[in-house]
Amino acid sequence: MNKWKYLLLVAVVGLAVGFYYPSGDGAKKDQVIMNMIYSVLSTNHFSPAEINDDYSEKVFDDFIENMDYSKRFLLAEDVKTLGLNRHQLDDELRQSSMKFFNEALLVYQSRFEQSKVYYSDILAEPFDFTLNEDYETDPEKRDFAGNEKELKERWRLYLKQRVLVRIEEGMHDQAEALAKEDTSFKVKTFEEREIAARKKELELHQDWYKNLEDMERLDWVGVYMNTFTNVYDPHTQYFPPERKEDFEISMTGQLEGIGAQLQQKGDYVTITKVITGSACWKQGDLEVDDKILAAAQEDETNDEAVDMVGMTVRKAVKYIRGKKGTEVRLWVQKVDGTKMWIPIVRDVVELEATFAKSAVLGEGKNKVGYIRLPKFYVNFYGDDNRDCAKDVKAELEKLKAENVSSVILDLRNNGGGSLQSVIDIVGLFIDKGPVVQVKAPGKSPRVLKDETPGIVYDGPLVVMVNQFSASASEIFAAAIQDYKRGLIIGSKSTFGKGTVQNVLDMDRAVSLDFNDVKPLGALKLTIQKYYRINGGTPQLKGVTPEIILPDNYNYIDYGEKEQDYALPYDEINAAQYTTWKTGVENYANAVSASATRIKGNAKFDLIDEYAKWLKEERDLSIISLNYEAYKKEQAVFRAESKKYKKLKKSDVETLVTSNKADVKMWEGSEEKTIERDKWFKSIARDLYLQEAISVANDLD
Repeated sequence: MNKWKYLLLVAVVGLAVGFYYPSGDGAKKDQVIMNMIYSVLSTNHFSPAEINDDYSEKVFDDFIENMDYSKRFLLAEDVKTLGLNRHQLDDELRQSSMKFFNEALLVYQSRFEQSKVYYSDILAEPFDFTLNEDYETDPEKRDFAGNEKELKERWRLYLKQRVLVRIEEGMHDQAEALAKEDTSFKVKTFEEREIAARKKELELHQDWYKNLEDMERLDWVGVYMNTFTNVYDPHTQYFPPERKEDFEISMTGQLEGIGAQLQQKGDYVTITKVITGSACWKQGDLEVDDKILAAAQEDETNDEAVDMVGMTVRKAVKYIRGKKGTEVRLWVQKVDGTKMWIPIVRDVVELEATFAKSAVLGEGKNKVGYIRLPKFYVNFYGDDNRDCAKDVKAELEKLKAENVSSVILDLRNNGGGSLQSVIDIVGLFIDKGPVVQVKAPGKSPRVLKDETPGIVYDGPLVVMVNQFSASASEIFAAAIQDYKRGLIIGSKSTFGKGTVQNVLDMDRAVSLDFNDVKPLGALKLTIQKYYRINGGTPQLKGVTPEIILPDNYNYIDYGEKEQDYALPYDEINAAQYTTWKTGVENYANAVSASATRIKGNAKFDLIDEYAKWLKEERDLSIISLNYEAYKKEQAVFRAESKKYKKLKKSDVETLVTSNKADVKMWEGSEEKTIERDKWFKSIARDLYLQEAISVANDLD
């Protein structure tokens, strides 16, 4: 088992052995979860909050917001009545009492049932789009409705706005088709489109309500528990059992299951894709558009199979996904109407979109190696599965074999992942040395080092980031920057997450006395802050690239600093390290040359203009519900947005080719070839990547 899969906190384990049954309302499972969360937060969080009335107020406000952010269910009187508990939630946390939660959930469920009548009644009648009415789309600018009449009116305006958008889009597309004399387009009157739009909204709301009704009590407990954890910091989070599994999948890029993608189509869970190389692909009988009627586990007879007709995908996954080596039997209906049982032995499914991959950009002496790393994924399942450090090393070796002159590592939209993995990857570009510092409360900072001597790649390096590059991505970018090992290029700042989390598996932390309430889920807990080797932390500030490119968020604040209850910025002493020497003399000229190119690039000027426009549009939240007025607003919007179409696509195309080592893999199946061609097409005209290529060539 990977050594860091779960942090089993000693203090928690000791507490769990002597667990007691808390008094108060709520199921035993809920109380065990709440008791453990309180104990862990109080004893092991990096910066424990003071559990008092102020804390209770924050939890109350956040839970109400999480239950009804749109303010379309609860009334002001509901919030006022529930508010009598505003200063009691700190006490209930200590006592593991679910009294307020139970009360709030009953109120919400009552209003939820009531709202079904609202949307079905409202959508049964045509809307009058000649009236001069407006709708405020920003819930934060609305108060809770004062009474049921006001609430129903809010629903009417909300649904009218959704129907209006559908009608206007349909009429606009129709006008364009007629102008092009497109005879294949089905022409409809305004009235016909209005009827169709209401019907579509009714179907969507029925599906939406069905998904909400499918939420189990433990899902709501998870929402409630996370209001307690998030007041500590935005990254401390409770995962109910199902969410825990989703978290592991996101961290590994792997799941244990059959390897099929599912979609809800009416009352049926339907197969939309069979993943090449997966368990169901190897079995061979499951096909796209098959409808799953029932599922049975290996220890069940066919008569004991769970009926899946009418079940949501979210719930169906619980019966289909399972441990490697176990069997599930699916009763499916084929496209021709025939039915059959399909036995599938589950296996590890790899989600290729998560993994590192590389390509060669350009040709001749300016040939550049490109590596895309979507996430710092880690091996949860065993030594035979994927680890991003090993994968990046392999991609570097492939690129070196291609004699590339430089390498670009693309961390755009990479939200982070494994701390150890980022240390290992930095070690591919430097000899032994410190990579990052971590500090736990009350302890001296600890320097985490790359202990492996030798360098896998010692040539020119460019690292691409944006405002969505966070956590482990920021550790990597900061280390490369502090060592002067390469140049960072991207947004004005990365996300700004400078905290370290680890995961407590609650099932492992409780004694055997609580086997009857498992599974309990997991708690992701902030236990440390990390710091650059120069002493600063990326927390709130992020990493500022040497080369800043205009993007959509130039004038919109984004990142950790915008999160509620984010931990503060601070600094510690720098670690001892020796900066890189080779090629550093080229950095200043490369930065200067890039600035000149960016300033003279009309596309980048247009992106900056677009960013200003986005900021203005974001501040506008009131929409006219008069069709003619809305139509004029949309005409202005489309005319403006037309200027920015294909904004980030370059007018020139970069030559993109496979590594010779990857040709067999890419051409191994039609699906892989299509995947490769789609990826190559997306990066061939990537405006930002082309500037990174120019910078890489300037470093050579």
